[in-house]
Amino acid sequence: MAVQAGGRRRDDLRALFAWPRVYDRAKAVVRNGVTTFVVLTVTLWLMPGVRATDVVDTMGLVLLVAAVGAVLRPLLLAGVIALGGWGAMLLGVVAQVTVMAVALELDPSKRLSGWPTVGVAALLAVICAAIFDWMVDSGTEDTFIKEARRLMRGIRRRQARQAGGRLLTLRRPRPGTEPGLLIIQLDGVGEPVLRWSVRAGNLPTIGRWLRSGTHVMRGWHTGLPSTTPASQAGILHGASGRIPGFRWYEKDTGRLMVSNRPRDAAVIESRLSDGRGLLRDGGVSIGNAFSGDAAINLLTVSHAAFPGRSARGWAAFMASPFGFTRALVLGVGEVFTELHQARLQRRRNLQPRVSRSGAFLALRPASILLRDVNVSLVAEQMARGAPVVYCDLVDYDEVAHHAGPARPESLRQLESLDRMLGVLERLGAEAARAYRIVVLSDHGQSLGATFRQRHGETLDQAVARFCGPDPAEAPRSPAEQEATKEPDYPTGPVAPVLVVSSGNLALVYLTRHAERLDRARIEQIYPRLITGLTGHPGIGLVVVQEEDGPVAYGSAGSHRLADGTVEGVDPLLPYGPQARADLLRHQRSEHVGDLVLISTVDPVASEVAAFEELVGSHGGLGGWQTEAVLVHPAEWQITHGDLDGPDAVHRQLVDWLDLLGLRTQSARLDELTAPAPPAIEQFAIAEEDRDGAAARLSHSRDG
Repeated sequence: MAVQAGGRRRDDLRALFAWPRVYDRAKAVVRNGVTTFVVLTVTLWLMPGVRATDVVDTMGLVLLVAAVGAVLRPLLLAGVIALGGWGAMLLGVVAQVTVMAVALELDPSKRLSGWPTVGVAALLAVICAAIFDWMVDSGTEDTFIKEARRLMRGIRRRQARQAGGRLLTLRRPRPGTEPGLLIIQLDGVGEPVLRWSVRAGNLPTIGRWLRSGTHVMRGWHTGLPSTTPASQAGILHGASGRIPGFRWYEKDTGRLMVSNRPRDAAVIESRLSDGRGLLRDGGVSIGNAFSGDAAINLLTVSHAAFPGRSARGWAAFMASPFGFTRALVLGVGEVFTELHQARLQRRRNLQPRVSRSGAFLALRPASILLRDVNVSLVAEQMARGAPVVYCDLVDYDEVAHHAGPARPESLRQLESLDRMLGVLERLGAEAARAYRIVVLSDHGQSLGATFRQRHGETLDQAVARFCGPDPAEAPRSPAEQEATKEPDYPTGPVAPVLVVSSGNLALVYLTRHAERLDRARIEQIYPRLITGLTGHPGIGLVVVQEEDGPVAYGSAGSHRLADGTVEGVDPLLPYGPQARADLLRHQRSEHVGDLVLISTVDPVASEVAAFEELVGSHGGLGGWQTEAVLVHPAEWQITHGDLDGPDAVHRQLVDWLDLLGLRTQSARLDELTAPAPPAIEQFAIAEEDRDGAAARLSHSRDG
């Protein structure tokens, strides 16, 4: 036994003093020392009234900063872990400033005196350090990766000790061999945008996967509504039919549901969850709308909480000099970038465009922070060995709403997401499992001037005109706001006619009637409403229930959805070959409006007219908004046809989990015995009819 222990010690010493590790540590020490020296020199130069000293004094201060950091940072990290949530965010910034302030206060040269002056200098030094590190790394994520690797090694060593391993070891944990799956959602990225970016050479990570043959890319059709909550309800729970839009009105409860409000998302998830979600077997949900029945939920809207004390990835990111403080400083730079880009659009008179001021300025830095936090949380779960992790990255979607889906600033965000995929790939060597990566999107986005810009009135005002003396007073709010912001909705009685918009999809409710009304009843109450809307140049489709099923009306014709009977000019032609199936499926959704409106779509440019002030929109039909993307390992087969709808993607992902052995026997048994969703035969579309239309009209897709 003593011989074995001595052998282990010699192995540890050899690992500790191996040349690559010694070189890496020496390089890190030199790098940190040079950074601190430059930062302190610049800080002291910027501070008014600071007495000049020589280089030796500054080098002594560098050593003092290192010593104070070695003592204080572990204590501050423990405090961050103990606080969790908001406290971690606050203390994360305070930690960096505290280390620098204590070092400056202890400086034997006494170049700074008084806590206010020392505090300002410490804050300035932290900001300079973040900027300097970013410049030295040339905008790469190398420093971020080093911090993540340090976090992952610490977690794995801690787990090894808890499992009965050695109390102290100098050896790095070996990469895991059991399979695992990372599912990364690129929110709002349409298949045409991603494919074009790869062909342009702007996405080196995904491009390398595709060119080397390890992965393939294919498109999938989201259907209606093309929103994040509906897609994630399908992908994570297989229940997209329960969500008719980003927001909707429920006549039975008199409640306006908004899917990014945490309390509403919790109610919605209680309806979606049947215990058989995608993440049920020890999975982790990060940054999503719903949980997928995950064992661990981090920054998930339906669970409405920051990561707690057990999430060391959250705490380590907040306390790290290369974490929260770096993201915050770079986020401020992103605000100035946004101001410049918006001004450039105005000077060039780029059309279409919308205002990019106000709350959107705060969204740009917030998206950077959220992206880095999410990747840190994913890294932590990789180290813990979570079997499957599903994470939503929203950077591109937020920018594309206001800039346009294919504009340079939006594509720049897509490039940053590609870098994050490269980060996760590089972190795989430190993970407790051999993770495979699947990348998908939940929907695309469509460009277009808004309904108000085109026609000089909002949809609410148009509906009010056609309702005569009983005006509609619908709430107005952007389609996709950050999950923590509470939109300003009326608190009094609901308007008699309520218009609820999601991109270029709108649901119209006659709220005084408990049941869904058909065309005859609506025309009795508001004789001009349906004819006025179908004749409006900004409305492409008005879908209403009739005796023999739903009918889609356009300005020059109608299409009976149940049997495909067309009178006059088919109003569905501009919306693609799957429009009929999409509208039928949507009509079966719970709480769908008395009227369903879709804006017009330009058949040449494929531009839509959003009912909200968003130049890039999604939610309805037309353009790229229903064209999502899936990038998966090349050897994995698609077993569910053309992946029509989020529920089909859910079933495909479940099959892949089963392939990897990550779906338990009880889960497979539950899925086999689960009752099939109720079919509505009178709305069914013959398979040969749907497939024939797709063959005639759909464009080819490689992969």
